[in-house]
Order: sequence, then C-alpha cells, then structure tokens
Amino acid sequence: MYLNCHTYFSLRYGTIKPEQLLAIASENGVQTLALTDINSTSACLDVMRLSKKYKIKSVLGVDFRNRAKQQFILIAKNNNGFHSINNYLSKFLHNSDLQIPERPDEDIQDSFVIYPYQSGKDFELKQNEFLGITPQNLNRLKFSKWNQFKHKLVVLKTVSFQNKKGFNTHRLLRAIDNNTLLSKLPKSEEGSINDMMLPYNELCETYAEFPKLISNTEQLLQRCSIDFNFENVAPKNQKCLTENKTTDYQLLKQLTYDGISYRYGTDVEQKVYDRIEKELSIIKQQNFVSYFLINWKILEYARSKDYYYVGRGSGANSIIAYLLRITDVDPIELDLYFERFINLFRQNPPDFDLDFSWRDRDDITNYIFKTFKHTALIAVYNTFKFKASVRELGKVFGLPKAEMDKLTRRKYNLNQLDKLSQLVIKYATYIQGFPNYLGIHAGGILISEQPIHYYCATFMPPKGFATTQFDMVVAEDIGLYKFDILSQRGLGKIKEAVEIIDANYTEQPPIDIHDIKRFKADERIKDLLRNAKAIGCFYVESPAMRMLLKKLQVDDYLGLVAASSVIRPGVAKSGMMRQYILRYRYPEKRKDAHPVLAQIMPETYGVMVYQEDVIKVAHYFGGLDLGESDMLRRGMSGKFRSRNEFLKVKQKFFNNCINAGKPEALVADVWRQIESFAGYAFAKGHSASYAVESYQSLFLKAYYPLEYMTATINNFGGFYSTELYVHEARMHNATIEAPCINRSFNQAIIKGTTIYLGFMFLQSLESKTIHRILNERKKNGTFQSLDDYIERVPISIEQISILIKINAFRFTNINKRELLWEAHLKISKTVIQDEVITLFKTQRINYNTPELPSTDLENAFDSIELLGFSLCNPFFLLETPSISNLRAKHLIKLENKLIIIEGYLITTKNTKTANGKIMHFGTFLDRDGDFLDTVHFPPVAAKYPFRGKGIYSIIGKVMVEFDCVTIEVSKMERLAIIEDPRYAVKSLNPTFQNKRSFTDLKRAIS
Repeated sequence: MYLNCHTYFSLRYGTIKPEQLLAIASENGVQTLALTDINSTSACLDVMRLSKKYKIKSVLGVDFRNRAKQQFILIAKNNNGFHSINNYLSKFLHNSDLQIPERPDEDIQDSFVIYPYQSGKDFELKQNEFLGITPQNLNRLKFSKWNQFKHKLVVLKTVSFQNKKGFNTHRLLRAIDNNTLLSKLPKSEEGSINDMMLPYNELCETYAEFPKLISNTEQLLQRCSIDFNFENVAPKNQKCLTENKTTDYQLLKQLTYDGISYRYGTDVEQKVYDRIEKELSIIKQQNFVSYFLINWKILEYARSKDYYYVGRGSGANSIIAYLLRITDVDPIELDLYFERFINLFRQNPPDFDLDFSWRDRDDITNYIFKTFKHTALIAVYNTFKFKASVRELGKVFGLPKAEMDKLTRRKYNLNQLDKLSQLVIKYATYIQGFPNYLGIHAGGILISEQPIHYYCATFMPPKGFATTQFDMVVAEDIGLYKFDILSQRGLGKIKEAVEIIDANYTEQPPIDIHDIKRFKADERIKDLLRNAKAIGCFYVESPAMRMLLKKLQVDDYLGLVAASSVIRPGVAKSGMMRQYILRYRYPEKRKDAHPVLAQIMPETYGVMVYQEDVIKVAHYFGGLDLGESDMLRRGMSGKFRSRNEFLKVKQKFFNNCINAGKPEALVADVWRQIESFAGYAFAKGHSASYAVESYQSLFLKAYYPLEYMTATINNFGGFYSTELYVHEARMHNATIEAPCINRSFNQAIIKGTTIYLGFMFLQSLESKTIHRILNERKKNGTFQSLDDYIERVPISIEQISILIKINAFRFTNINKRELLWEAHLKISKTVIQDEVITLFKTQRINYNTPELPSTDLENAFDSIELLGFSLCNPFFLLETPSISNLRAKHLIKLENKLIIIEGYLITTKNTKTANGKIMHFGTFLDRDGDFLDTVHFPPVAAKYPFRGKGIYSIIGKVMVEFDCVTIEVSKMERLAIIEDPRYAVKSLNPTFQNKRSFTDLKRAIS
C-alpha cells in the first residue's frame, strides 16, 4: 500500500534507517512496500536482503525530484524494470546540468510511473502511468475530472520519517542542504509533517470512500516482483576473460607454467609442481579462474608501461599469483598457508590488493574502464560526524562561531547550555552516522558480468569514472567482489629514486630493484634494520615500527615479515607482542609456549601473529573444521559484522577444547588472543608483500640515501612531513638549498650532495608562475638579474615577492630586502596577461635603494612562512639559547634517572587506556637531530598537553626496554622562540641583536 517510502539515503531529506523502515512497516501490519528513495538506489539491495527477516515484500523504485520538488515516481515491475530505472536515473546523476522533466522523456521498460496529483494535468496517462492521491488530495478529488478515471488513481502516502522528532530532524537536514537558517527554510524545500507511516488498517480507513484506489494500489504492487539471491551467492564478477571457461582455464595453466622459469630458473623442486596442481584444481573448482586472469591482464598492461606495482593481500599465499607476477612473494619459501587464501568453503574470490604509484593509478583505472565492459568504482557513505554536525546545526540555528567552537570541543555542561545549544547537541547526536554524501572507495573497482545498472544507479564524481550508489559490503552481499586498485607514495618514490640514480650514475648498469634475493643478504640493509635507521622506508619508518625493530633487532627477511604483522593492533591487543619479542630475543623463553601452539607455529614461537595462525589454532587446537575456520577468517577481515562471525564458533571451540582435556584457563587465554584479531590481523602473504617493498626502499636508502630522500621529498614522503625528510637528507650530509630561479625545477633536484627544493613546495606560488619560469629558462637560458627576469617573465608583485623572500634571486648577490624594494618600484599592480609581446625593450630605471641587510633569523622566518618549516636548526630560534649538553645518545646510560632534555616535536600519537583515558606518545628530535621518544600517561597528558609545533623542555624518567629508550614524561612545557624579527622591535637572541649569522651564534654558545 505504500508506494513512496524513503530512508536516510534520501540524502539530507529522509531520517529512517533502512532496517528501521522494515521494522516500522512490520509493526504497522504492512506486508508490501515500495522503497523509492529520492534520486538514490543506495538502500535498495540492503532492504531487499533484510525483507525476509521482517516477512515483508519489498518493491524497488526511485522518487525523481529536482531538489525537493517531486516530478514522478518510477517503480520496477521486475529486475529488468529496475535495470531500466537505474539507467534512467544515472543519466541525470552523470550530468548535474540536466533537470529532471515533469514526465519521463524516454520509455522506461517494465516500470510503473506515478505522478503527484494535480487537478489540472493536461496530458494523457499511458497504460503504465498513474496519479498518486495523497490523503490531503481526497477532498479535491471529489470535484476533479480525475474522479471519472479512478482506474488511473493510486494511494500515495509518502513515508519520510518515523515521528515528530524525525520531521524536526528532516527540517534541519533540509536547512543544512540549503545552507540557510532554519527560520528561513522555504516550505517548498521540506516535506509534509504527515509523511509518516500509518497502520495498514488506518490507511485503508483514510481511503475508505475511494476503495478503487486501494485495489489499484494493491494490484500494482502485486504485479511487481524483484529477485536478488542473498544466500549461497555465486560470484557475479565477469565470468570469462577469453571466449569461455575452457579457454580461460587453458590460458591460466599456460601462463602458470610459462612463469616457472622466470621465478625458479631451471632447477625446480617437485613441491613447486605439486603446489601448482593443487591450486589450479581448487581455483577451477571454485570458478575463480577469470578473477586471476583479470588481475593478470591489468598487471600485464602495467608492466608494458613500466609501472611499478605491488600485489598484496591474501593472494600472496598463492603460487599461481606468484607465477603470474601478480605478487612478488614466494609462498614456497615462506610456507604460506594456501587454505587461508582459498578453500572449498570460501565462496568469494581471493583478495588481491594491487598498489601502484600515485602517478600511475589513474591511467590503470582508465585502462580497466576501457578494457572491461561493465565497470564502476565503489562508493563509500560519508556520514555526519559529531563535530561537523555541531557546526552545520550551529549555522542552521544561527549560533555564533565562539559558541560552536565550545560545543565541538565538548567543553560544556549540557544542563547549563541555552535552549538552542542544547538542541544542537541533541540533534547532532541523533544524526551522527546518517549518510551525508557519497564518496569514492579508496581503490575498489567492480568488473561485473551483468551491467552495473542491473544492481544500482551510478553517479559521476569529479574523477570522471562511473561510481555505484552502494558500498563494498552491499556489493559483496550480492556477489560483486571488488578489484583493489590502490595508490601509494612508497612506489612513486622508489620509481623516482631509481630514475634519479640511473641519470646520475650513467657509468654503472641500471639498478634491478626487483632483485629481492640480493637485498635479503645485503649487510648494509641488515645494519639499517638492526639499528632502525629506516626513515623514509616503506612501512618501517613510523615511531612504533622503529621502536619494534630496535627491540627485535631484526636483520632478516622472515623477521621483518613477522614484525610487519606483530605491529598490528590484533597482536598488540592480545598482549602477545611482548611475548613475541621476549621469545625472539631470548631463546630460553620459547619453552613458555604451550607445546601444541609451539608445534603449530614454530616460526613465531607459539605466538599467533598472522591470520593463518588463527585458522591453524582454530583447526588443530580448537578442533574446528575448515568451514568453521573460514568463519573466523571472515571475522578477521574487518569488513563485515566481525564479532558475529566469532560468536558463531566460540561455543564449539570451547566445547571441543574442554572435551579434549585442555585446561579451561589456557583455552580462555587462547580464545582471547583469537578474538583480539577481529578486524586487525594481517595475512602472512600480506606482511611478506610489505616486506618486499620495504627491502626495495631499504636498498635505496642504504646505497643512495640522498637520491632516495630527494625522491621521498618529491612524493611528499610517507609517515612524516616534508620537513623531517629534509632533515633526514641533512643528516646524510646533504646541503639543502631553498628554491633558486636558475637551478630549481617544480620538484626537488639533487646535484652532487646539494638538494635544491622545488618551486612546488612554496606555499601560494601559482602553478602558472612556475610554468612560465621553467618554459622561459628552457627556451632562452638562465636569468642574469632581476631586471632580466622582469623583462622575460610576466609576473605579479605578489608572486615575485614570494620568490624574492625565499631568496630565489640570491645569484644576483643583492640583498633580498633591496630586491623587494626594486620589485615594488618596477612592477605594476595590473593584471598580468599570459603573453606580453613588445617590439622594443623599455629601458629600466635603476633606483638607489637604501642598504637593507637581512639576517639568518629573518631568512628562517621567511622560509617558515613560505615552505612551512625553517631550513635552519630550529633550536637557533629559541628566545633564550639552550646550554644543555644532554642528547638522545646519552640516555641509554641513564636508565631510571630523572632527566631534563629539550626536543623539537615531530609527531604525536593519541590513544586511550583500558579505562578510556587519553594518553600520548611523542616523537621529538634533539639538538643533534636524533630521535627522542616519549610516553605521556593520562595525568601528565591532561596537565601538560602538547601545544603545537615547537621545542619542548621535557622532564621525565628514562626507561629502557629491550635496548629501546623512552622517556616517561612527568612535566613538559613548550619553550618560547624569538619574536618574528621581520616585525619585532627587540629580542634577547644575540643573532637578532647584533645582526649576526648562525655561525656567530654557534661560536657564542660554545
């Protein structure tokens, strides 16, 4: 009876969650309803999946509107009709300039059209078209010509909210959408307060005077039947790459055996062939052949374009993937557990995460869309977060910014707030989690056998690729499994570093960055790992990973693979990270492991580290079969309702263990470890893939540190900011130069041991300015003076001021303050055209400017303004110069001593204790540039918070664990730096007082 039901996927309009809509319908005795969200099909498949639970027949359609104005409703008779509706809706979602017409401007097959009632409609209704009569229209209908055409009339009772609170929320959402005060929201932009669901009997009573409308509506709904299978779902991905399944399998087999010589040479062990046959058999049986071939096809194109890539995920457990060059991880070498990757209980295809350089990924995506017929990106639901909701609602209620700031910081007592502020908090909490708008999944792409519009409509984001209206969870519910095409800057910097090295070292053969076997045995790389000197290197540079490497003193491939997974929250949360470190460092501790666990996981000393370990423990220790173990695998994926997957097998695990005579305390502890992995565990192959990329970056860092750091800077680093990578280059004896008009390019370049930062790092310098500089220099050579530059390159005074302030004209040997005066006198403030062609050069007037020296301190503040960081040691900027001689290198000998030390803040990590209190971990640099690591427990974190970037005086106790030093902070304060000398009138800093250089300052301190 309900032909027009909205969920909160009628974005910024509806207020009912999809499952809540079904629950409301069930409570009201409704047996059939049409889900018709406004210009959206996001909720359609989820509602279809959940309908069976509520014993409701769901019909699918779309409410077509221009903003809030309803044009018509389309309802699908069957799956083909739903496909047609999705095609039609997508036409408008792909082109925002198109307005939805009053009636469909094309034939929408297998669908019904329902128009909102208008007494004066002047067009004739087709066979599949009807007028919708709302309860408010009934009196008007009695006197309308349409009263004579009752066979064309249906009940139109819109459902957008559950109750009055839902309606109030709706009005707030509409005000947010219209960017207006609630008091100024036009009535035309909101729904009716009556758009709520009535009990079925009450709805029938409302229309009792017009029984024909009721029967028409029921007959329409009876004629609608849509079927999507959500049980025992077979994959709906593209079924074949070639003509059919037989030729697909023949190709897969051929590619597999062709890859043996590349991976293993001529001396191949029998276990390789045995593994190949085993995997091929299961892949064929599970109908995953095309999935492998599609991944291979994508990567074949990538190799043809010399794109770097890394294949990750559980797919690295497969020798077929290794031989097809989808991954670079040898599962034989690592004894990877194939059943983690594929088993006969697994319905969904294996997981391949394909990482490309951020520069190359768009081309790969474009290739996929051109090559495969039915392709789309996957959406994500960007939801209302509390802070953003407070700000949006604060604007709607007209709150001042100061009040909104207070509310977003949660610095308030709710009972002491005024009524408006209380309403903001109330409704911000209520809409938290509502979808706000659709975004794009980080890398998920669907390649479907059926057209994508068979399942949903698509929209067109700025990226220019059609994107589904549902997310990956809904896609997998229906059997559409994504291909992960991801980008990472780690691959970009490896590729660029190799290019720089090949260009700078032409006399040596090109680097084979894929020679992982050589890298694993390299002593320099082992030294970097043991001493955690891996800044800039993929996955091993973060403070947590740096400290873990230091504690483990890892220097081999298997140890690094384990470390890549040990760092994950699942292992840390279970308390087994410490156990693993103890057993790794001290062999005598390995006997603490339970004999069964030690036998299952000898390589990790009886500690569960990988997803495979959890499956093995569940199977061999807990007596679960492989199907039940696969439930745990799904639970560990973190994608679905992971806790439910664990609970399904928990009791059986306990029963099996107790029946086998295992101590209850041990069983409980093992289960606790298993459960802690939910959503956090790595597959071993995933860790191994990370380790391969780590070795590539470690090799470059070990042998070509300056070239590698240049590439890292150009790719905007990794875990840290550009400033730290500039610092790291300096620690390897690089000279860092600010951008120079005659030497710099858009990106940083290296000449010998000097790195010139690129123009792209200058904040507010326009790309067209950079383009003009580089073009002119390429055509007519370097610039000879400021006048020469002004003659040759059109530029505004604002843009040239940036270049002068960063000292990009230092080749002139004229002080930059004098150059600024000259520039202001010689450049007009008129708008600069792209090309200025003159027949005669105008003689420039040279002005006698006063002598205006600038100090190193002023240069430092210019670089802070323009680059975001100073090119000098930040300790030189202290108001009161430090005379402390304590450094990070001294702390190892001061265990348990209370010390005072100064550190320049690099990064912080905020976390919560078991009882929910905030604590911090800090990473600082000492005056020499070495790392200081700090721990701030809740009382200290509350009393001495971080106050932004700067140098801090830290008081705390030195703690040493496994040779890793941290400071347990008891007090901390940020030290004052000098006033900006460009504006200050006085300063205690001697460099400012005497206009001296930093060299003089060093001499004065010493």
